Amino acid sequence: MVLMALGTFAIGCIPSERRIGILAPILLLVARLIQGFSTGGEYGNAMTFIAEYAPDRRRGFLGSWLEFGTFCGYLLGAIVVTVADAALTEDQLLSWGWRIPFMVALPLGFIGVYLRARLADTPAFVALEHDAEQRDKAQRHPHEFRTLLALWPFMLVCMGLVLVWNVTNYMLTSYMPTYVTDTVPKAQGSTTDTTTTSQVVQIVVMVIALLAIPLIGMLSDRIGRKPIAWFGSIGLVVLALPMILLIRTEKPVLTFLGLLLMGLLLICFSATMPSTLPSLFPTEVRGGGLSISFNVSVSLFAGTTSLVVGTLVGATGDLNWPAYYLIIAGLIGVVSVWFLQEPNGRRMWGSPPSAVSREEAEEAIARNQHQIAA
Repeated sequence: MVLMALGTFAIGCIPSERRIGILAPILLLVARLIQGFSTGGEYGNAMTFIAEYAPDRRRGFLGSWLEFGTFCGYLLGAIVVTVADAALTEDQLLSWGWRIPFMVALPLGFIGVYLRARLADTPAFVALEHDAEQRDKAQRHPHEFRTLLALWPFMLVCMGLVLVWNVTNYMLTSYMPTYVTDTVPKAQGSTTDTTTTSQVVQIVVMVIALLAIPLIGMLSDRIGRKPIAWFGSIGLVVLALPMILLIRTEKPVLTFLGLLLMGLLLICFSATMPSTLPSLFPTEVRGGGLSISFNVSVSLFAGTTSLVVGTLVGATGDLNWPAYYLIIAGLIGVVSVWFLQEPNGRRMWGSPPSAVSREEAEEAIARNQHQIAA
């Protein structure tokens, strides 16, 4: 949390290239790497923490709140940028206004650290912290690496699911703002400035996605994670091209529909993956296996989405490359979901069953005894 706050704040403090030359992009790269290290160290453990301590029958709903928080960050960031863009002149925005969203990270970081410190004061968290320390000690045994090597099929499935999830995520939240406001208008010779309208449309899409994530997480506790992941993966293959064609019309309503479709397919993964991915690994290597698979997939494939797609569009002149890229990601998602075992309602691999109430615990014990007797 401290690394993310400092890395983001540092971006807002970097002098311009006119003042320090090549050091400016170098410092920007360093700050972005710090942000990446922060996310890489935090997100896998956050998924593990929620999944291990959530009741088996409510893991989908409770895990979805992790992405609810992520989308809150997307939404607040988009709002700050939109307000700054509307309130400042172009010269003000380019000279100093662009720094404001990055500098907001520092006070937010202090708030996060304060909340984390307060959590550590509660008896429940101290107990969980002690359990985590015991697991960490167990994971230091030499057999951990061999265990992860033996679990390579599960790591591949995890990487595939992370890829389709995060390619869609980066496409919507990172590349689409540039695609909608800059790439498409320039390529199609449009002279109308639709920046503010496009920003508002994307904010509305994020609000809808934000509200839908817990609902889909709750739905996954009823019908399972795989049907929703199937829908998201197949939806990308079938709907990617129509989505991009709608966005290319430059008409606000059609652009909204295209972005909304992309957002709804994204939350099929955002609402289910935090409760699905931890189930792929046993307790003793869950944190390590999940973090390695997640970070390798994001670093090599998903995190480069904007760069790769932007380069392909620029090199070929084909504005449909975002659709082609999403189709490829969707196909990888289909294969990954095919090999995924449905985790809904099952205890975590290597962990005892977890019930939401005493009655549910007694029901699980009775069912287990019946199965043993049979």
